[in-house]
Amino acid sequence: MLITAGLLFRGWCYRHLVTYKSVGLRTNYSATEKELIDYIETNINKQTTHDIKEVIKLGLSITSAHLNYTISKNDIDPNKLVYSKTAHCVGYSSFFATICNYLLKKYNLSNEWIAKPQIGQIYFLGTNIHQYCKSSFYKDHDFVTMENKKTGEIIAIDPTIHDYLRIDFITYRK
Repeated sequence: MLITAGLLFRGWCYRHLVTYKSVGLRTNYSATEKELIDYIETNINKQTTHDIKEVIKLGLSITSAHLNYTISKNDIDPNKLVYSKTAHCVGYSSFFATICNYLLKKYNLSNEWIAKPQIGQIYFLGTNIHQYCKSSFYKDHDFVTMENKKTGEIIAIDPTIHDYLRIDFITYRK
C-alpha cells in the first residue's frame, strides 16, 4: 500500500522533499542543425493549442524519447546530441531548453517565455546533497527554468528526473 501511494504521489513527494537552487546559467543553444530541427518538427504531433505547460510537456516527451543517460564525457550542444543520443544532466538540460525555445518561437510564445539551462544544487529536506558526493561529476546538477519575461513567473523542470521518474515539475528557490 505504501509503495503504491509512493508511486502515485511521487511528483508531490519529490516537490515537497527536494528543492533546486541555481548557482549559474549554462549556454543557451539555438537549434541550427537540420537533423535537430527535422527531429523536433517530426515529433510535434500536429498540436493545435499551445500554452506553456503544453510546450514543456512536448519538450520533455521529445527529450526523453531521444536521449539516453550516460555518465561518460559527452557533448552538451543539442546540435551534436541529436547524433550521439547520449547525455548527462548538462546535455539533457541543454537539449530540453533548446527544444522548448524552438517551440516557443514556433508557437509565437518567445516574446513572453524563455527556457534557461541552469547549473544547480539539490537540497533534500533543506540539506545540500552535493556536499556528500566525493566525485567532481556530482558537484552540481543541471535543470531548466521557464521564465515569463512579463510577469517574472518561473517554472522549473529537471528533464533528467523526468526521464527516470516521470516527474514534470520541480521545486525551485532563488
